[in-house]
Amino acid sequence: MALHGWVLPAMGDSVGLRFPNSVLAVYHGAQLLPLAFGGLVIATLGALLPAGWAARARTTTALRTE
Repeated sequence: MALHGWVLPAMGDSVGLRFPNSVLAVYHGAQLLPLAFGGLVIATLGALLPAGWAARARTTTALRTE
């Protein structure tokens, strides 16, 4: 968020534009917590299928398919 608040105005100033606050204030701190939690849930669910396959596979089979 800090980088966004620093880079975007600098880019606008370099071409002579001033962005309104609605463009600069995209996310608030309270909105980032559910987004981060949702990302962790999606990543965990996406990792369960390959992890389950790897746990059931024999070592030689897993190495041969790589």
